Amino acid sequence: MTFFLIALAVILVTIGLVKLVDKFIPSKFKPVLTIALWLLIGFLGYQTYISIYEPIQFNKVKNKRYALVIESLKDIRDAQLAHRQVTGKFSNDFDGLIKFIDTAEYTLTQRRDSSIIDEVMTKRYGVDTTKEIIIIDTLGTVSVKDSLFKTSTRYKTMMNVPGAEAGAKFEMKAGFIEQNNIKIPVFEATVKKAVLLYDQSKDLLIQENQVISVDGVNGDALKVGSMDEVKTGGNWPKTYGDNE
Repeated sequence: MTFFLIALAVILVTIGLVKLVDKFIPSKFKPVLTIALWLLIGFLGYQTYISIYEPIQFNKVKNKRYALVIESLKDIRDAQLAHRQVTGKFSNDFDGLIKFIDTAEYTLTQRRDSSIIDEVMTKRYGVDTTKEIIIIDTLGTVSVKDSLFKTSTRYKTMMNVPGAEAGAKFEMKAGFIEQNNIKIPVFEATVKKAVLLYDQSKDLLIQENQVISVDGVNGDALKVGSMDEVKTGGNWPKTYGDNE
């Protein structure tokens, strides 16, 4: 905005100079000075246009690529949550996570309330006494792949960063953190904004990395999960879709 105002002011001043040249400069010098000033006006006009157009295009590209990346991060999160549900921990590599999806199954259970004779209390009081219990019935199993992805095979390429240069992949880590002497599984999948916006203006990328806003993706990366806290949400705002 500052550059735009400065450029606009210079253009107006230059136009004023063109008129002054036309009015006060001797005829033999007018053509050269007039051409030079109009060239300056054209250059500043172009720079002003670029200063407005480039951020608009940057935001269009950014929003499109962020949306694609966020969908991939959601797939990674869903796969990791299934892995934890079945194995009790998160996977620390994509090969293992993909193999898990291909082969693992959920166990389907049903909880129901029931009651049985409480032998201790019955013996103590001499009359039949019951106690409430919960019975868990196993109903069968269902494929993790069918449950999460149905007929889609996109999970096989979920490590690839959409919109980035060929070969760019998400970084993924998994492990445990300790809270109240209990080890809790955690994971994190992330991609740097610089990787995703590799072909965009470096100056605008620097600004994007410094974003602190409720409507923006704060920090220099898009990520889901955390290696520092018990969290499986993403760091994008709701405007990009569900982050929990």
